[in-house]
Amino acid sequence: MGTEGENVRVIAGRYRLEARIGRGGMGIVWRATDELLGRRVAVKELALDGSTPDEQSRQRRERTLREARAVARLGHPHIIVVHDVVEQDERPYIVMELIDGGSLAERIAAEGPVDAREAARIGIDLLGALRRAHDAGVLHRDLKPANVLVEAGTDRVVLTDFGIAQVAGATTLTENGSFVGSPEYTAPERMSGVRTGPESDLWSLGALLCAVLSGESPFRRDSLGGILHAVVFDEIRPPAQAAPLLPVVRGLLERDPDRRLDAAEAERLLRAFRETGRTPRVTKPPRTSTGYTPTRRDLPHPHRGAPRPAVHHADQDVPGGQAEQPALDPVAALREQPARQRQPQSTRSVLVAAALVAAMAGAGVSAAALLMRDGGDGGGTPSSSAPHAPGTSSTTGDSGEPDPPSTPAESGPSGTTSGTSADATPTVTAATAPTVPSGYRLAEDDRGFSLAVPEDFTREPQGERVFYMSPGQEIRIGIKVDDPAEGGPAGVMRRAHEKGPSTNPGYRDGRVAETTHDGRPAAFWEFTWDGFGAAEGPRHTYDLCWEQDGRLYDVWVSAPVGKVSEAKEYFDVALDTFVRE
Repeated sequence: MGTEGENVRVIAGRYRLEARIGRGGMGIVWRATDELLGRRVAVKELALDGSTPDEQSRQRRERTLREARAVARLGHPHIIVVHDVVEQDERPYIVMELIDGGSLAERIAAEGPVDAREAARIGIDLLGALRRAHDAGVLHRDLKPANVLVEAGTDRVVLTDFGIAQVAGATTLTENGSFVGSPEYTAPERMSGVRTGPESDLWSLGALLCAVLSGESPFRRDSLGGILHAVVFDEIRPPAQAAPLLPVVRGLLERDPDRRLDAAEAERLLRAFRETGRTPRVTKPPRTSTGYTPTRRDLPHPHRGAPRPAVHHADQDVPGGQAEQPALDPVAALREQPARQRQPQSTRSVLVAAALVAAMAGAGVSAAALLMRDGGDGGGTPSSSAPHAPGTSSTTGDSGEPDPPSTPAESGPSGTTSGTSADATPTVTAATAPTVPSGYRLAEDDRGFSLAVPEDFTREPQGERVFYMSPGQEIRIGIKVDDPAEGGPAGVMRRAHEKGPSTNPGYRDGRVAETTHDGRPAAFWEFTWDGFGAAEGPRHTYDLCWEQDGRLYDVWVSAPVGKVSEAKEYFDVALDTFVRE
């Protein structure tokens, strides 16, 4: 909290700094008075690192002033008003409106999580703010509850702390190998250093909605390395409290930024919930992917059921959400993460991770970039609300899955069952021997194809379809080879989607999207359903079909909803290693 009378001084001949109300890695926030206009204001004094060379300090100062002036032009009821940007003694100061009220983080800490209706209101207000900023080419880059103020008396939601915001086109994530931002709320594409854009702020909003509904981000872990791994790889599990807004939360927490729910659709869904009180349904198809998420050709054997720690640690942000988190060292975090393994893994994967860290630490490569290349702790593959991979554009959807023996068939396209996500893979031909990951075997099927399946999966042919099933048949990989059909893969999948309620009990959340696979026309279908009885319980299916050399190939995976991360990995590997004989 501020200390009255502390270091009182006047800057720029008019702003009297009276009390410090916040401190963070980017500087100090003061309660102040504009003596010229006689009004109360907040002044952020930006910190300058004395060890930084003069030229770098000058460039940083100029960039800060330029970006602050860009924010000052935004003018939106849910964006903090920037009154002025000044310099004194070559130190930048940003003069803002003073909000009488604490941050959203403080409100949650004091009063607990909010209900879905209030979360929807907060989301709508922040979406309006983000759309205004993005239209002006300004990215916030640090959206989190501590940077959202709630005005006392009016409950007006105000997005603040654009201290690390950037105008579109500027450098994104790392400077000298250090992370700038709040990892629990940072999009995976920023973690990997690949890109940043408006979609990254929307991911942060998805994590924020989970936090205001449950009390914490879904990516909270007990170390930075754990957080990085959770953001980039772990299965994303929105809290139970997010159920009324699940289509919005899941859509925003889509790892592929090209398939992430856009701001207009997210706002439409939240308004629909506010108006009806019912969980909204997505009607706008996801955008086509450009293949952001990488597919690893050499996966270690996946860890199973690693427990998620219940972690509570102090927030590093100051009251009022007006200061940023200090820069973090992701390379050090990655060094820590392999040392904190909760599950066994192959010696090779540990050595590869350690070698990558050692080799790249001096090159300023972000920890998440290393994680993306080798999985960090060697457990699990990158997962998404809906699977995806480079080379294909894929959309989330719900598809039917294979039926176990003695049960009705789960139908997929052309009567097949499907359950996979559209992860694109490198072109594979019969002359190219695929790499079989550890823990898998190459199944050379007499139906004229081969693919890698987990070592303990057994083959079960069922008519035109072939299944490879886990012990107990909980997880099922299905394959069907057929003649091309009217409308191509997309037509096949759409017809299967339309028949979903009649072929898969409790069919819901089904989506179909056109994509490509190895440069060939393909379609992706995904859905959730109730299984073939109470014993099975709710299931999720990912399915991809494509045309190749005059044939229609369909590959899918079906699994209990609690094992979608494993299902996605099996699906990725199946597509990655599938070879037509």
